[in-house]
Amino acid sequence: MKKILALLLVVVMVAALFVGCTESNTTTTNKPAETKAGETKAPETKGSETEAPATEAPATEAPATEAPATEAPATEAPETNAPVNGGDMKVAFVTDVGNIDDHSFNQYTYEGVTRFGTASGCEVTYYKPAEDTDQSREDAINQAINDGYKTIVMAGYLFGPACNACAIAHPDVNFLALDVSEGDLKADTIPENVSLIVYKEEQCGYLAGYAAVIDGYEKLGFLGGMSVPAVVRYGQGFVQGANAAAEKLGKTVEIKYWYSGTFGPTDEIASKMDTWYVEGTQVVFACGGGIYLSCLSAAESNNGLMIGVDVDQSNESELIITSAMKALSNSVLLALTECSNNGWTWPAAYAGKCQSLGAESDCVGLPMETSKFNTFTKDNYDELFKGIVDGTIVIDNNSDPDKHPETPNVTVDWQ
Repeated sequence: MKKILALLLVVVMVAALFVGCTESNTTTTNKPAETKAGETKAPETKGSETEAPATEAPATEAPATEAPATEAPATEAPETNAPVNGGDMKVAFVTDVGNIDDHSFNQYTYEGVTRFGTASGCEVTYYKPAEDTDQSREDAINQAINDGYKTIVMAGYLFGPACNACAIAHPDVNFLALDVSEGDLKADTIPENVSLIVYKEEQCGYLAGYAAVIDGYEKLGFLGGMSVPAVVRYGQGFVQGANAAAEKLGKTVEIKYWYSGTFGPTDEIASKMDTWYVEGTQVVFACGGGIYLSCLSAAESNNGLMIGVDVDQSNESELIITSAMKALSNSVLLALTECSNNGWTWPAAYAGKCQSLGAESDCVGLPMETSKFNTFTKDNYDELFKGIVDGTIVIDNNSDPDKHPETPNVTVDWQ
């Protein structure tokens, strides 16, 4: 009888240990109430991936649409650099203007956060600023810190001042800011607890312009939002890619080029795009947040086509033939992995640095699996992408909207 009791006790202890280990590796993706930042908000204490916000894209979906088609391994953290157990660390994402399901920066940045949470066992969540102001962004960041989140992720150049102010006030907190440059911080130096990531938009813009012309389109349009550096690089790359393809084919291409001055849809944009399509523009590269909605309505009315931006927007409309993408989710996953593997401090390559990621790190590209090209093939794309990686193809990365590249095979109507 004593032996039986001893055996039962061992079984109970093993079962309890197994349950404890399982619970320590769950990932909480709580959705905080979207109230004004500063109000007390207690996230749920435990959960699993099934508790993610209903608007959130599942962590298994975006890699196929976001990573450049040439290098699939970039969709996952390398096996040799897998994230360590997250322990008690908690990671929060603070949204930019818009919602978490915007099919753009917010959604795919947060997806990178949730992918990391799943891999490491960290608790993750997101916060939404009450207003589109620096103060509201600071309030949301501070609320996350007050709630115990010691690693803060944000996306969009508007976060520059808030990121800098909060990083200085909280030197024990890690900050990761995507599409935020050193100049956006409005400071002399980048704090050591801050890591900035920007992208080589000129490269994916080039890919999109080149592909469109090789595919037979000769009348293109570039619709930019505000003429901030990232948008300018997209546009200048687009023009350069179109010029290279036109030279290869021995033809001349026309491009209408305009910055709308906003990142939201407006009647003015819709009206101007109507005019462009009526005048013969075949494809418009709509580059800048929600402005694509105005362009899409004009395209639908005039049998026009579009090129999406930042992420694969093919699911938005059959009229979107491809998208010039940044691998937002991959960037976040890799950066947070590096941080966690360094004892939750930024390693030298990240601490107080601004990294520019492009084709060489599989952080820009076109989604060839969903693109609707007629003659531009995957082999064409792979060859072009390789040329950018090895430096055979040189692309001007100018971000001055008043400085234009030389394009002898493209007639550009700068509006």
